[in-house]
Amino acid sequence: MTPAARLQSAIELLDAIIAAARDAGPAADTVIASWFKARRYAGSGDRRAIRELVYRAIRRAGERPESGRAAMLGLAEDQPDLRALFDGSPHGPAPIVVDEPVAPASAVPAWLAPRLAHVDTAALLERAPMDLRVNALKASRDDVLDELPGARPTHFAPTGIRLAEPLPIEQHPLWRDGVVEVQDEGSQLIALACRAVPGETIVDLCAGAGGKTLALAADMGGEGRLLACDTDRARLSRLPPRATRAGAANIETRLLDPGREAEALADLAGHADCVLVDAPCSGTGTWRRNPEARWRLTPDRLARLTALQARLIELGATLVRPGGRLIYAVCSLLDAEGADQIAAFQAAHPDWRAARPFTAPGTERGAGVLLSPGADGTDGFFVAGLESPC
Repeated sequence: MTPAARLQSAIELLDAIIAAARDAGPAADTVIASWFKARRYAGSGDRRAIRELVYRAIRRAGERPESGRAAMLGLAEDQPDLRALFDGSPHGPAPIVVDEPVAPASAVPAWLAPRLAHVDTAALLERAPMDLRVNALKASRDDVLDELPGARPTHFAPTGIRLAEPLPIEQHPLWRDGVVEVQDEGSQLIALACRAVPGETIVDLCAGAGGKTLALAADMGGEGRLLACDTDRARLSRLPPRATRAGAANIETRLLDPGREAEALADLAGHADCVLVDAPCSGTGTWRRNPEARWRLTPDRLARLTALQARLIELGATLVRPGGRLIYAVCSLLDAEGADQIAAFQAAHPDWRAARPFTAPGTERGAGVLLSPGADGTDGFFVAGLESPC
């Protein structure tokens, strides 16, 4: 493909990604994979170049662009060499017209900028590193480091490894044998905040595909009761084969019916040593991995999420035994989803005591801790620990 044809392909892909973001469609990576699958003529070099153009344009535009062409014209303002490719050549983009729409450069949507003034928003758009968690049920970190040249220990998570460069880890024997899982250091710290030990009863209330559940199973040494719950059947169904690969035999899964979760968990009311509520959220802390997610968030969606989070904290609290622990986490940097949620819970339940979930890293934010890419080198998370009255 010519450089101009690659640019036009990137414009067409951006059109599809913009439409998916507007209509709650598939994520950018899924759109890109489907697009290339239907265009086998694109070679590996073409695919790399097109993908790079697409993600540069996405990262540059905090607001959802009017079109893929507007997004790419914005990128061309920063990279003048791209302007010459708007030449009307076969399979290339049409020449630039005076006053046609150009996507402005910004880190975040304008309506969110005041709500993110406390973080380094530029760091939210940097390329994310690839972190692994070593499965302590099968190996030590030192053993694994010897097999991954250039990798180093994470700064804070005791079983974490940061790779020098991303690699197709699912093709590596370490992954196939259940020795490692891909998991950002911040996510590993959330599991550690639960202080899980062998023999306890622990509930992962919003387990999804079970990344933190598997970390908890390793901390428990495979002993005790570990219940992974979710309302999403497809995501939860991915956990059992992962648990088998990891050698985590003490994990139970329980599919919940949205709005009727309390009924399904009645047998655990007041019995859990720890409940982890890793609640659904805006994902503002993971924008460096999913930059087009900025185009999906709206005030209405944020309001729905905060209402759900408040309900899940209350539900989780009913499961905690006297003197037990409730860990609340979101991969969000917004106070509405983090510090404000804990403040509201404590106002309604003043006998629950907040305790810092870990000594380092993180910045205190309300009754919890904020992790961020700029300050801590992790994805963005709010984490809070609460202790039930005895």
